[in-house]
Amino acid sequence: MPAIFFTRNRQHLFLVASLLATIGCGGAVEEPPAEDPAQVATADLALAPSTEVPDMIAMGGAKSVTTFFITSVGPGNGGDLGGLTGADAHCQALADAEYAGDHTWRAYLSTQATDTGPAVDARDRIGTGPWYNAEGMLIAADLELLHGDSNNVNKERATTERLDPVNGVGDDPNRHDILTGSQSDGTAFPPGEDRTCGNWTSSTDGSAMVGHHDRIGRGDGVNSWNSEHPSRGCNQEDLVGTGGAGLFYCFAID
Repeated sequence: MPAIFFTRNRQHLFLVASLLATIGCGGAVEEPPAEDPAQVATADLALAPSTEVPDMIAMGGAKSVTTFFITSVGPGNGGDLGGLTGADAHCQALADAEYAGDHTWRAYLSTQATDTGPAVDARDRIGTGPWYNAEGMLIAADLELLHGDSNNVNKERATTERLDPVNGVGDDPNRHDILTGSQSDGTAFPPGEDRTCGNWTSSTDGSAMVGHHDRIGRGDGVNSWNSEHPSRGCNQEDLVGTGGAGLFYCFAID
């Protein structure tokens, strides 16, 4: 039975009748066009906060900008750094002297496994980054980039806690051999041939793996900053004799 509509306005009656006729004939109300997933993803990306690590950070924040440096001096006893504990304390003391002691510092050094203890990997000691030098210039954003090809460990940025450059190839004396005891990925060498001067307790026997902070010196390619060649020995004269001074890298873990 047809529906009867009462209305005071003939135009309203006509519109209602037309709508019912459309529905009765199987017509559909037009839906809005579906959103393009690619456009939605692009819009979401534009609204998301940036995760890019800046190449430089400004001074004057809550903590010192310095979270990386090469020691300006070593302890002076060759490869005997007092073990990892002594090396960490040396990093902390140098940082304290340059108003960067508000961070907790660790030496970038590996130790090899012994009968009394497991190996320690340098990469596991230094936090997760990012790390900046005393000028606020980026060294690396994270562990993977630090141990990859795009880090900024070089003569220009790998400076001391005082922001002094460290002598490299072409300088007199050359001091580019930096103690690490590590393989290129930041892990320890297997037991056997000494690559850590007796886990940083020997100034006589043994040898230490070193890197070149200036990335040059051996061959035509880019040298490794953390695993280029072993030292001649572990006394201070041997370290100096191969282009070093018993210096090492320090990283803040916070």
